[in-house]
Amino acid sequence: MTLPFDGAISDYFENGAPKPVRKAIEKAKKDEVLDKSFPYDERMDKDDYEDTLEKLQVELVKWQSHVRDTGARVAVLFEGRDAAGKGGSIKRVRENLNPRVAGVVALSKPTEREAGQWYFQRYIQHLPASGEIRLFDRSWYNRGVVEHVFGFCTPEQRETFFRQLPDFERMVVRDGISLTKIWLNVGRAEQLRRFLDREQDPLKQWKLSSIDVEGLKKWDEYSEAIAETLSLGHTAHAPWTVIRADDKRRARIAVIRAILSGQDYAGKDEDVVGTPDPDICGGPELWTDSGHSGAHG
Repeated sequence: MTLPFDGAISDYFENGAPKPVRKAIEKAKKDEVLDKSFPYDERMDKDDYEDTLEKLQVELVKWQSHVRDTGARVAVLFEGRDAAGKGGSIKRVRENLNPRVAGVVALSKPTEREAGQWYFQRYIQHLPASGEIRLFDRSWYNRGVVEHVFGFCTPEQRETFFRQLPDFERMVVRDGISLTKIWLNVGRAEQLRRFLDREQDPLKQWKLSSIDVEGLKKWDEYSEAIAETLSLGHTAHAPWTVIRADDKRRARIAVIRAILSGQDYAGKDEDVVGTPDPDICGGPELWTDSGHSGAHG
């Protein structure tokens, strides 16, 4: 089997990854969580996960009906490093929802014209109209992290972005849009393990990009940009929800609970919705670099 990017991810694992990261992946059992600082040693039990997910997806359907019937407008931003679980979380949120109501926004590289516009302009047209939910698979926060790390924007452009950001999000919220911002945080060893899995799986290889490959070498640059973005983007009117996502199952449950716990809708089952697990879900203070942690002992 031909590996994408000439096996660059396997090569990084063997020759470029920090030794503790490589050791953690080599020694790990299938359901073991690699990050020693993560509050759980193993993934959530599959049966418990599927049972909880099914009940929460019933709540999502109720919520969708409320949004459609009341004309509410909802935007949920999903951010995080590559392979943090954004796409998988979005898939579980909208699995049973009407795509006409709950749509995904995943914008590609800006066109030449878009690159010459006000930075926020191309995102504005994708904000929800009456009765719509919009799930952003990456968002305007690209400028805070990816564009900065890879030099796709100037320091001055990024500074302007952060200066305008609070007012932009304040206008969005004051106009009546419910804005939820979720940052999925994944450790270095877990990220690399997921990349290796994608590299070997023909059904997942399409998820890999040259940015992913080059980004592996830029962990520290990403960490610095993320810390700054979470700090400058966290406001009273548009706070960040950080979810530690080394266990995909717990992360997906926390994502749905984080979305639904802030929403009112008819027939809401508070016992099912509950509150997100505070050990893995909170504000920016929960974000951790997790750069060189090994497996649980």
